[in-house]
Amino acid sequence: MIAVFKKEMKSYFTTVTGYVFLGVALLISGFVLSITTFMSADPSSDTSNYFSIVLIMSMVFLPILTMRSFSDERRTKTDQLLFTSPVSIFSLVFGKFLSALCMFLIYLALSLFNFIPLFAFVAEGAAGPNVAMIIGNFIALVLVGMCFIAIGIFISSLTENMFASAVITVATLFGLLLINGISGLSFLQGDGFAEVIRVVIDWISIFARFDAFVFGYFDIPSLIYYISVTFILLLLTERHFQARRLI
Repeated sequence: MIAVFKKEMKSYFTTVTGYVFLGVALLISGFVLSITTFMSADPSSDTSNYFSIVLIMSMVFLPILTMRSFSDERRTKTDQLLFTSPVSIFSLVFGKFLSALCMFLIYLALSLFNFIPLFAFVAEGAAGPNVAMIIGNFIALVLVGMCFIAIGIFISSLTENMFASAVITVATLFGLLLINGISGLSFLQGDGFAEVIRVVIDWISIFARFDAFVFGYFDIPSLIYYISVTFILLLLTERHFQARRLI
């Protein structure tokens, strides 16, 4: 698993993938933080809009990291080597997952520098940045990012075209966001069966559970949910390759 992790991390920086992801993501996130705080109509230290936009950004940028996870292996037919490797298939899958997650964590760590001006130059008359909210949002982004990466890796294992993998992953994530938005529609705000549907959607939604961390609260059930969803998706990827090996 460690060898796979090192190989994948090296590939991010021997190709343009890693540089494009970090460069573009950091540039846009820095601009977003500026226009949602200092350059907003009512300048403040409120970062809630910033993190909401970063969540949407992650739905587009993380598929860049996962699109070649297994698609490239299938395209070059090197995936056959996976079946004869002494390393277990789950270790291979988990190694690729960890490398993508590590790149995402590097981005989040570097994005912390965006907050230096926010703490140094608090808008006149505005309260200082809410540290608990910022920490809660970063934890939520890591957990949601884990799920996004696991979804991307699973979809990458289904196709040999890495661009198709990226597009399908983005479409899937926005589809999940759309489903989450359905729970807010007026016809689901009543009692009875409509209320049951809304509760079920909120319970299984990746995005609905993000809100639990937004206000600085550490939600243990949501933590367990994100870890469980990530593990299930990685396990499905491993089972997919196990089934292909038997064909």
